Amino acid sequence: MKTYGVIGWKNSGKTGLVVRLVEHFTARGLVVSTIKNSHHGADVDHEGTDSFRHRQAGAREVVLASSARVAQMHELRGEDKPTLDALVARLGPCDIVLVEGFKTESHPKIEAHRGATGSDLIAAGDTTVTAVASDHPLEDLTQPVFDLDDTAAIAEFILEDLGLLRSAPEGAPTGRLKNDCFALPPGVDWTPVDEARAMLRDRLSPVVAHEDIPVIDSAGRILARDAIALRSNPPGANSAVDGYGFAHHTLSDGDPVLPLVAGRSAAGAPFASTVPPGHAVRILTGALVPDGVDTVVLQEDVTLSDGQIAFAAGAKAGANTRRAGEDVEAGTTALSAGHLLRAPDLALLSAVGIARVTVHRRLRVGVLSTGDEIVPPGPSDNPAHTFDANRPMLLALAAGWGYEAVDLGHLPDDRDAIRGGLNDAAARVDVLLTSGGASAGEEDHVSALLSGEGDLTTWRIAIKPGRPLALALWQGVPVFGLPGNPVAALVTTLIFARPSLSVLAGGAWLEPQSFTLPAAFSKSKKPGRREYLRARMTADGRVERFRSEGSGLISGLSWAEGLVELGDDAQELREGDPVRFLPYAGFAI
Repeated sequence: MKTYGVIGWKNSGKTGLVVRLVEHFTARGLVVSTIKNSHHGADVDHEGTDSFRHRQAGAREVVLASSARVAQMHELRGEDKPTLDALVARLGPCDIVLVEGFKTESHPKIEAHRGATGSDLIAAGDTTVTAVASDHPLEDLTQPVFDLDDTAAIAEFILEDLGLLRSAPEGAPTGRLKNDCFALPPGVDWTPVDEARAMLRDRLSPVVAHEDIPVIDSAGRILARDAIALRSNPPGANSAVDGYGFAHHTLSDGDPVLPLVAGRSAAGAPFASTVPPGHAVRILTGALVPDGVDTVVLQEDVTLSDGQIAFAAGAKAGANTRRAGEDVEAGTTALSAGHLLRAPDLALLSAVGIARVTVHRRLRVGVLSTGDEIVPPGPSDNPAHTFDANRPMLLALAAGWGYEAVDLGHLPDDRDAIRGGLNDAAARVDVLLTSGGASAGEEDHVSALLSGEGDLTTWRIAIKPGRPLALALWQGVPVFGLPGNPVAALVTTLIFARPSLSVLAGGAWLEPQSFTLPAAFSKSKKPGRREYLRARMTADGRVERFRSEGSGLISGLSWAEGLVELGDDAQELREGDPVRFLPYAGFAI
């Protein structure tokens, strides 16, 4: 455990800084505890509460325990105030202990400095003050000076000062990607689909913070931490059927005849006593198996008469019982970090006693259209106008995948307007999808801005339809510059953007679902590019393609039920040959 302090005069902003640092470090996957130096007589409960009455009666320590938290209060009653080291020793394991106050202790500290407040420790040459966070310029200091509101920079300095930059869990969200994450290796011109996907998979990481929410509200969210079972499922050995329970080793040879004990074991109302050897007890489905019972015989296989049961020999030891924890054992991982929570997962989490989970915040996906020719759908007889088909499609895809879809509207081919739109997007979203304007023409202002003022790499991907895919960072926000053609935009979004968004959101890299089916068409394919054909299944289980491969025929997207993927090599495809079919349903659309 590493200890770092935040100090400052009253109203210097130290508490606000501590809160922001806790949020930042927690979002990066670190476990943080805090210690605050409080004024004399500070209290944590109220007069009249049970815990207050315990303390008032003279209890030295009072522990409050609930399903949400445990609080411990220790009354000093004349003892010296514990040192900071002693207080830290009371904490459970964590990565960082942030300490507010305790100016005279020897741990490293940053001093919060607001307005005209003093800086006596710095002036006195206190070497434990390793940096200053101020809301105005400070001069003649040997320590680094940070903007008081620049939490990210302060956090990086603290982690480096504590030697924890490499201690954050791999893949923990930082909110930023490396500036060179989209850079292509030297000499790369055309990039095969599989290589492009592999580079994205290996270079991307989550960019969203964590939050703690109730399980009942967690459907569609991605786990940020492993969900550990708090209780076994089943919590105790129980009966799988309605029947009669007994100890198998007490059975005699031949068809057993066992007297019944008074009472029964039912779900929620277990049999309270031990079943004597050579006896049986009535037991219902889901009821806890009483002491003295390890086997249950089905009630349909039993003859009941005069307070005893008879059944045929041959019952197996342990029959019709479920052992405690045979599904999930307490303390084991019920679901791992990165898992996308579905309705069945909520049942599992609830069954093992988990009421709250730590998840990634929803990824905010912005969608922006550009171009003077683009207009919203509606009455228009101007053939030079193109209705905006991409933005509704991309927004629907993002929302359908469980992300927060942010409509950033449409901008004309004006460089200043697009720059302003990109700046607005960087402040509102975690990732940006643009369509059009990402080529190298004189009106392609998106690519010009991303290249001149951002970090742009144009990936020339060996794919049809699609080819150019502009990947960039704008003020640290990843940008996917998609083709303007809706057919190419959909294909590149499904093949490249969808799995990338999943990783950025904290989930797994998604591989498309596929089936091998006979083709209902023939085709001669040239080598060099991966091809995707709009296709759907026929009634006899074959795959037919759309009537034309022209990427301008948008109706084919609606006609289709998925895509046929043809490999990079040349191919002479005949009817009946096996092809790889990627259904829309496998892309969650």
